[in-house]
Amino acid sequence: MGSYESKPLGVSVVIPGRNCAATLPTCIRSLRRVELGYPGQVIEILFVDDGSTDGSAKTAEAEGAIVLAGDGRGPGAARNKGWRAAAGDLIWFVDSDCEVAPAALAPLLAQLEDRAVGAVGGAYDNGCPDSLVARLIHEEIALRHRAMQGEVNFLASFSVIYRRDVLAQLSGFDERYLKGQDAELSFRTLAAGYRLRFENASRVAHFHERKLFGYLKTQYKQGYWRAFLHFEHGGHAGGDSYSKLTDHLQPPCSLVAAASLPFALWPAVGAWAAAPLAALAALQLPVMSRLVRPAGFGTALCFAGMSWLRSFWRGVGLAHGVLAMARGRGRAGRA
Repeated sequence: MGSYESKPLGVSVVIPGRNCAATLPTCIRSLRRVELGYPGQVIEILFVDDGSTDGSAKTAEAEGAIVLAGDGRGPGAARNKGWRAAAGDLIWFVDSDCEVAPAALAPLLAQLEDRAVGAVGGAYDNGCPDSLVARLIHEEIALRHRAMQGEVNFLASFSVIYRRDVLAQLSGFDERYLKGQDAELSFRTLAAGYRLRFENASRVAHFHERKLFGYLKTQYKQGYWRAFLHFEHGGHAGGDSYSKLTDHLQPPCSLVAAASLPFALWPAVGAWAAAPLAALAALQLPVMSRLVRPAGFGTALCFAGMSWLRSFWRGVGLAHGVLAMARGRGRAGRA
């Protein structure tokens, strides 16, 4: 691969998706408006249809994207199919429910001028400001992203550029994971000796979940796959660039707190039964208190309620994942 001065790098965009016809046109059109401003150019947009039933493939084709038929085996497998068919030196993975800002690409490419950087990711804007659930989700993510600038040990896959040769060396995403495959690839990329960078100036507006039930269902799945992730990649359960030990302790603590609730009114053990609830509140306090200034006290209070529910469902998923491993089901058991 030549230097940036002698050879502008070709960027292939890979969008995995299933039943995403509602947001896909916005995503693809936004990519066509991306400003270059740095040696490099988007040479193709590939959409990998992962078993859609809503006409997503036809929608992508109508928008001018190259359409590949996936196998319905999840986003990791779809992303692998996409980058292996791509022609670019750099692979920009973008989620189908994101609208890319015109200036999103140039800051990412600038970070890759250092050949030791194997991948670089960007940040979120909120595509659903009219939804309370979406605002709560976004305010927390934005808070965490503001603390991630620079060198990191975790990159999410909603907007991330990997060098093609790095993906080839590592065989891409681990297709066994249905959730957490972005963290898993991040850990292997670091282990291979590459650096990861995060660029908060690069933004995509994400159409966050609007319904609380849908969000909690996703959090259950996240908990399930985290069990496998932390078992296979020891040393990360204590936190990473995005989440901290206090976050990882909340799911098991919430299960203990839920189990202790029936005893909370029993005088003999009431104080002991309340202890897990107090511990859970203490673990949630750092993020909640940091949300007050940018989001306001009311939003922070609403977030606290959602966070309690999220912790519980992540905990249920985590327990399910641990039981699945204990029973020898491995990752064949889908959450």
